[in-house]
Amino acid sequence: MKFFATLLLSLSLAAPAFAATPGVTDTQIVIGQSAPLTGPAAQLGIRLRMGIEAYFKQVNADGGVAGRQLKLVSLDDGYEPPRAVANTKTFINGGDVFALLGYVGTPTTLAAKPLIDQAGIPLIGPFTGAMGLRTPVDPYIFNIRASYNDETRKIVDQFLFLGLKKIAVFYQDDAYGMAGLTGVQKALAAHGLKPVATGTVKRNTVDVAAALASILPAKPDLIVEVGTYTEVAAFNQQALAQGYGGQFANVSFVGSEALAKALGPSGNGVIITQVVPFPFSTVTPLVREYQAAMNAAGHKDDYDFTSLEGYIDAKVLVLALRKAGKTLTRASLMDALNGMSNENLGGFTVRFSPDDHSGSDYVDTTSITASGGFRH
Repeated sequence: MKFFATLLLSLSLAAPAFAATPGVTDTQIVIGQSAPLTGPAAQLGIRLRMGIEAYFKQVNADGGVAGRQLKLVSLDDGYEPPRAVANTKTFINGGDVFALLGYVGTPTTLAAKPLIDQAGIPLIGPFTGAMGLRTPVDPYIFNIRASYNDETRKIVDQFLFLGLKKIAVFYQDDAYGMAGLTGVQKALAAHGLKPVATGTVKRNTVDVAAALASILPAKPDLIVEVGTYTEVAAFNQQALAQGYGGQFANVSFVGSEALAKALGPSGNGVIITQVVPFPFSTVTPLVREYQAAMNAAGHKDDYDFTSLEGYIDAKVLVLALRKAGKTLTRASLMDALNGMSNENLGGFTVRFSPDDHSGSDYVDTTSITASGGFRH
């Protein structure tokens, strides 16, 4: 009896070792990402993942986080909500993913949100500016980029300053597009105005005929576009072919480099707001660090806004992992994130609190050049 009592005591003392934090071992921390890696929006997921992996490689080469190597597991959702839900279930039910990072898109992330909340698994840096992921504050979702309200307000205010008041909206017919449309409507309402016309496109399609027929007769000075690069390229090219001579402006989610490539010379002058610093300059320490990491990861001179955002997302996560300490739990990670009151990453500041998970309101304005580059 004494032997069995001793054995039971030993097993009870050893129990915590078997109930370890999911995705964390003595040598590794596993992070999950659901993103479009194939399909019409693939470049968004591919480039975001590229920036994340560049930072992870840099950290791992320096010994990891408290001796643990970082591993990113990316699953393709094709920018479709049901697939994002399935991927999230895999991460949660598999029990081998510690946290989530860099989900791409409003409809996909919103679809996964109930699972994230139920499991209590933190998601850092979703690639969306939707207010539905910001208010009310979700304790498990930490937004790093500025909101679509911030971006659309910047666009509207700049054009109204120029005296151009006829503003239309071309938007994706889903939660992402509605978030952008709402942002434009709110920004215009502050000046006693409304959109002169609107038009929609179904996600992952390029059927823009109805949107053109709805918008172009209003002869807008500016068309604010809330879509992905394939949809926007199709709309712009057909609008120009039909004689439109006004201005196009996009929010950052469009995929700047992919849009520039798709438009070619016709992209000259198309405006895109950005939520990260200019990735082609070496003015800020953060961008210099990012460029060096991209070069070391085998992507020499292959810089862009989306991979820089992935790099920033990964850096914020790692800073929080380090603050959370050696005995890592999801609760300690979230405590560390909530304690980031004014974290300067080298020219880009992030702040969180338990009452505010909008990490940044940084918005810049760029435009595409005739050669497919970007003006700042």
